[in-house]
Amino acid sequence: MVLLEMSIVPLGHGESVSKYVAECVDLVDQCGLDYELHAMGTIVEGELADVLALMQRCMEKVAEHSDRVTCTAKLDYRRGQQGRLQAKVDSVEKKIGRKVRR
Repeated sequence: MVLLEMSIVPLGHGESVSKYVAECVDLVDQCGLDYELHAMGTIVEGELADVLALMQRCMEKVAEHSDRVTCTAKLDYRRGQQGRLQAKVDSVEKKIGRKVRR
């Protein structure tokens, strides 16, 4: 399984790009993969081919509105592991002995 953190932004649309980000998040929400949205991007968990295909769909969606799109992506592949969206946070919380803000 893979965790993919991605941030996709159209260029040339001013300071606020939330309406374009919302279109990507809608695609992520509809895809059926586990994900978390945060202030600086989205983390998706799934098989490598599935998360990469989703990232491509998101980039193509944003490119409908802009001739230039930037994407920052980080991948974490770990064979045989799933449920890491929550498990990684749980592990840190256990080590410090309390829940953290999310």
